[in-house]
Amino acid sequence: MFPLFHNGITIIAKSIFLEKDSLSIEEYYVINGCQSLTSLHENKDAITDELRVLAKFISMDPASPKARLITEYSNNQNGVRSRDFKSNSSIQIRLQNEFNQNYKGLFSYEIKRGETSISGEPISNEEAGLYLMAFDHKEPWRTHYKYEVFEDKHSALFGRPEVTADRIVLLRVIDNEIKSQLGNLKEQLLAKYKLTRFMIIYIIQEMLSDDETFQKIVARPQDYMRNQSSRERFRLVISGFVANIIIDINVESDDFDENFDYRRKIKDDEWVKNLTRNMEKDFKKNVARKKQDTFATEWALLESK
Repeated sequence: MFPLFHNGITIIAKSIFLEKDSLSIEEYYVINGCQSLTSLHENKDAITDELRVLAKFISMDPASPKARLITEYSNNQNGVRSRDFKSNSSIQIRLQNEFNQNYKGLFSYEIKRGETSISGEPISNEEAGLYLMAFDHKEPWRTHYKYEVFEDKHSALFGRPEVTADRIVLLRVIDNEIKSQLGNLKEQLLAKYKLTRFMIIYIIQEMLSDDETFQKIVARPQDYMRNQSSRERFRLVISGFVANIIIDINVESDDFDENFDYRRKIKDDEWVKNLTRNMEKDFKKNVARKKQDTFATEWALLESK
């Protein structure tokens, strides 16, 4: 009865080989029914040979304009996102292969919705794009425009030689440390607002832009992120900076009035830049007065322990 209740699965494949009792496909893209495939895979032990699923195969280059048009018309219930179209791009496949090669069991890279994750902490390419938007492009106030990651900004964000699995893992380590300390913010609505994380990522980049040790790690993250002890050392140093930034935000929040619109302010580039400049000035003063150590000093201290 399954075919009576299900619309079936539609697949575009660059190459289709039909033989007597089998069908082989290469370079394929599921344009309708991906969630069904995921559910079937997750419950494969309960599936019997009696199950029949209607499937339509279209021989066409998945990257062609016509394939995109077919995809749009085939998904009138659940809109297909730009992310789905980019899942077969050489850039995203390269990054996923790098994760599989260098971080297997530690981190996995998800490049399409409904993808069954391999072992390891999953990082979606959407999250990765937002990290890069905040850290590299220095635009945390635009991270609520998630669609830009896979539309206008995809090549600019991901298509640079320095964007590797190692860089994304580095940014994930920073983000994980931020998430672990957000509960220390006095303004809990601010703590729960997703853009706050990306703002702090931006502040860290700006605050440590002149620190040679930090910039050396950012320039060659493969030398530090692939090694568990170096990755943990980096996390510990970053942890102190995140803690200080949260303290600074708490101090700033004392001046917020009861009508403070945190959502609007974090989307205001001038407000975020001004907040960041104030924190940078305080950081440099504290370093000069020996009240706070630089990233380089903290890094060296951990090396000596």
